[in-house]
Formats: sequence, structure tokens, C-alpha cells
Amino acid sequence: MNIFKRLFKIGEAETNSAIDKMEDPIKMTEQGIRDMKLDLEKSLEALAQVKALAIRSKNDQDVYKNKAKEYQDKAIIILKKANSGEMDAAEADRLAKEALMQKETNEKQLEATQTETEKFEANVSQMQGNVEALKANIGNWENELKTLKARVKVSNATKNLNKQMAELDSTGTVSMLERMKEKIAQEEALAEAYGDIAKSSKSIDDELDKAADTTDAVADDELQKLKEQLGFNKTKK
Repeated sequence: MNIFKRLFKIGEAETNSAIDKMEDPIKMTEQGIRDMKLDLEKSLEALAQVKALAIRSKNDQDVYKNKAKEYQDKAIIILKKANSGEMDAAEADRLAKEALMQKETNEKQLEATQTETEKFEANVSQMQGNVEALKANIGNWENELKTLKARVKVSNATKNLNKQMAELDSTGTVSMLERMKEKIAQEEALAEAYGDIAKSSKSIDDELDKAADTTDAVADDELQKLKEQLGFNKTKK
């Protein structure tokens, strides 16, 4: 129980020192909770046994009480018989005395049993309180463990991210980006240059084709020939 008290008092220096020395606080806490659950099972078993003793002691009280009354009644009956002449007076006194002695014995046992019953019931009450407190503590520890696991995940993720950011060579990255930008600019300029060359070559070819184009002349000749065949070019009389 002490280790859990130290474990979950995060603000105390002793706790920080103890946690720092742990190889795996999560696993150790889980094992501690498992151990406490085993202790709880043993405590419940012991509580059941003490309750059984208390019940048995209380039942014994009824037995001794009934026996004491029974011996009391026997002594009365015997004395009544002696008084009525049914029994010898001396014998009746002897038996009545024995009955009263048995009555006293049972009364003493009854008194002792009452004391035991009170003791057992007090033990039951105390153990019941301890069991309930242990149950509550285990529940709290399990909730604390869930929170601790979540915090460990977050802290590890944050630590790894910060470590990566800390190890990142910002100067080298910027330099690399600048080189990439320069290379891309060069590629773009080169592409534009090839485009201009291709455009220039195409323009020259277009001019040459246009200059050497005889399509219109050929068409004129064909048109003239067709007119002559139709006689359109003959002089009208």
C-alpha cells in the first residue's frame, strides 16, 4: 500500500525519485494492482471466516442460554417432587444442586460466548471497513493507472516530436530548397528557350512555303483552260 501512496503523490520529491529508479512504472503499477487484488481476495476469505465464527458464536449463545434455562427448570421440578413426597428430599437436593451447577456452567459459557461474539462482530466490522477501503483504493488506482498510461503516451509522443524538431537542420533544409528553386528556374528557362527555337524554326518554314507556294498560279491556269474549253474567252460577234 505504501508504494502506491508514494507512486500517486506525483508532487512529492520521494515519488519522483522512486519513479526515476523504476525501469517501467506502468508495469510495476499494474503488478502492484494485481498484488492488491490478490490481497483483497484473501481479505474477503478471512472476512467470511470471521463472519462464520461470529455467527457460530451467536448460535452458541442461544444453545447455552437454552441449556441454562433447561437446568433451572429441572431443578425446580425436582424440588417440587421432593416437596410433594414423590422423591427423597436428600436425593432431590443432590440432583437439584447438580442441575444448578450445570446451569451456572452454561451461564458462564454463555457469558464467555457473548464476549467472543462481541469481539468477532467488532473484527467483522473493522475488516469490512478495510475491505471496502481496499476496493475503493483499487478502483482509484486503476483510474490513476489509466490516466498515467495516457500521460505517458502523450509525453512520449511530444518528446519524440520535439526531439525530431530539435534535430532538424533548418539551415540545411532552407539551403536545399533554394537549390531546388534555382534548379527549377533553370529548367523553366531552358524549356522556354527550346520553345523559342522551335517557334523560330517554324516561322522560317512558313515563310519559305508561302514564298514557294504556286497554288494560286496553278489555279489561274486551270481556270483559264476551263474558260477556253467553254468558249468564254472567244470574241463575241
